[in-house]
Formats: sequence, structure tokens, C-alpha cells
Amino acid sequence: MLNTSRENKVRYLTAATGVAAALAVGVTVAPLASADMSTRHEQVFELVGKQTSLGDLDLGTAGVSVGDQRVIHEDLYREGKKVGDHSVVCTYTRVEPGALQCLGTFSLPEGQLAAQALLHLPAPSSVDVGVTGGSGDYRNAQGFVRTVPAGETERHFTVHLTG
Repeated sequence: MLNTSRENKVRYLTAATGVAAALAVGVTVAPLASADMSTRHEQVFELVGKQTSLGDLDLGTAGVSVGDQRVIHEDLYREGKKVGDHSVVCTYTRVEPGALQCLGTFSLPEGQLAAQALLHLPAPSSVDVGVTGGSGDYRNAQGFVRTVPAGETERHFTVHLTG
């Protein structure tokens, strides 16, 4: 039987926030090279994401259930300067044990990045989130973002891009 208590819901949604924040990828780097392997470049850099809004959607059965969602918006900073923002939606695909599919879109001056992850709960202390595509200067971007929580509403990211 599924546990749909308020305490269990809070635990799962707190973990979802961590993964959703993991999707907060914002960059202000030089455009990536073409997809030709001989001209591929790797970019590695640090970012900070600060949550600006959070909403939970309890869809279907009361309490945590398949289809429930967490929606998060964050401002992205590099060296103390705001460089972009992103939105992410995590959807429960399984409750016991918990699993969330998280999809994020990042709006930056150079273009947009898309990333996604499937999180199995309980969430680990760091999460690698795959970059799945982009537009503008990021149209050939590939890679991942390693995220580490730094409090309830802040995350530290190490972004690894190739392209």
C-alpha cells in the first residue's frame, strides 16, 4: 500500500527540489565549436542557483501519487552576477520507492539549454544531470551538470559542456 502521509510527501518533495535545482544550468561562456570532433571544446565552470519560486501540484490521489509535480524557478549567478534563469518541472513516475522525471529549460543571453534527469529517492548528496540540447550558441552543446545542495534554496553547480 502507498504511504501518502504529509510527512512522506514533504520528504519526497524536498528531494525533488534538489533534483529540480540540479537542472539549473546557466552559462556565460564562449560559443561552443561545431560538432566536428577535431574542433570540439570542453567548458567547465561553476554557478550558483537561487530559488525564486516553488509550487507543488497534488494531482489525482491526495498526498504523493504518480503524476504529482513540483515546479521551480531559479535565478542563476556566476561570480555574483545574475546571468540567467531557468524553470524546471519534476513529475512523480513512481512513489514507493520514489522516482521523479525532471525536465528543465534555461534561458541565457547566448541561447537556451535543455536538461533532464530521472531521480531515484532517496536522493544522493550530488546529482549529475544530462544536457540534452540547446539553441543559439548552445545548439551543439552536450554534457552534464553536477549539483550539490547549499541550503534549502541554493545549489552549487559544476557545469561540463562539450560541443
